[in-house]
Amino acid sequence: MDSAEYERKIASRFAAFDQDGNGSIDREDFSKAAASVLAEFSVTARSDRGQALYSGAEAFWQGMAGIADVDGDQRVSREEFVTGAVKRLRDNPERFGEIARPFLHAVVAVADEDGAGVTPHAAARVLRALGVDPEVAAQAAAALDPDGDGRISEKEILTAFAAYCVTPEQPR
Repeated sequence: MDSAEYERKIASRFAAFDQDGNGSIDREDFSKAAASVLAEFSVTARSDRGQALYSGAEAFWQGMAGIADVDGDQRVSREEFVTGAVKRLRDNPERFGEIARPFLHAVVAVADEDGAGVTPHAAARVLRALGVDPEVAAQAAAALDPDGDGRISEKEILTAFAAYCVTPEQPR
């Protein structure tokens, strides 16, 4: 994948993070994402899982701001997002996974309703809560369970999330 194509791909990911659609990513977008997931699973913000999710969202925001908020205005513009990904993450998607880990770990704790792992159905619910089209959410969630055992591990979620956000798709 050439540089221009990679930049277009990363730019398309920007909207997923800009939860309020105001043209920039900020702390509120991460709080909104956390609130949406908690509401979807009827988990209160004051519960341990709710607090962990908000803490994870804050850590994720801090990590993203550290990578991409070049001007220090506490907002990540589309240009900063693309530039940050190209310069700091393209060759190291694990770094993005690491900044997302606290948030994703907390999402898994919320979505794992029986303690046996996240089901594809629960993963689709998370994706829909984050604004993903329901049909796309169902397809993406099913793809997270390649062995078909009905459970998705945190590692599988983290790997898929980092790959989706910062790495080129694999040839089919």
